[in-house]
Amino acid sequence: MREDGQIKVFLLGGHEVVGRGVREMLSVDDDIEVVGEAGTAADALVMIPDTDPDVVLIDVRLPDRSGVEVCRVVRSQNEDVKALILTSFADDAAQLDALMAGAAGYVLKAIRGAELLTAVRDVAAGKSLLDPVAVARMLERLRDGKNAGGDDRLAALTEQERRILDLIGEGLTNRAIGERVSLAETTIENDVSGLFSKLGMERRSQEAASVGRVQAERR
Repeated sequence: MREDGQIKVFLLGGHEVVGRGVREMLSVDDDIEVVGEAGTAADALVMIPDTDPDVVLIDVRLPDRSGVEVCRVVRSQNEDVKALILTSFADDAAQLDALMAGAAGYVLKAIRGAELLTAVRDVAAGKSLLDPVAVARMLERLRDGKNAGGDDRLAALTEQERRILDLIGEGLTNRAIGERVSLAETTIENDVSGLFSKLGMERRSQEAASVGRVQAERR
């Protein structure tokens, strides 16, 4: 949050209708300004540094890249930028997505305007929306070899990916992890991408996209 109390927000979402609704909800009060919008990860990664937002609201499913991965890149570029993951489902998987992304939390696409405003203000003020008990439980599951869905996938991770997973759990960005393990940030980004894939996070995003398409077709 800036000294004048203003909060600048950037919206990254793959669905125009959702983006329009979120923009309208955020435009109710004068202390929040939407400074930019993008429908793809590629556009967002170019626009976000130029618009200098305080908070980035990121749809977990994007047409060209996982919203979780984009969040990590944004946070590595500027740790002062706070992030919220926008998702359709409230479950351990959503909490895990936000944790892995380095986001302050997640909000549902069905959220009401007043709740969204509160979430953005809280995140801008440095608060976390993640439940610390749930986060600890999920990290324990991962260390035991089970993800939020209960599947044993830790065995598929390399030693380096396991180390990165532990550092993600400490809240480190890709850049900070690279400094800790003496590797280039691009190498960490590639490892994190592989880690997400092995944990089934890409699959969850694809399933969410399929659900969204089916729901849209029924309207």
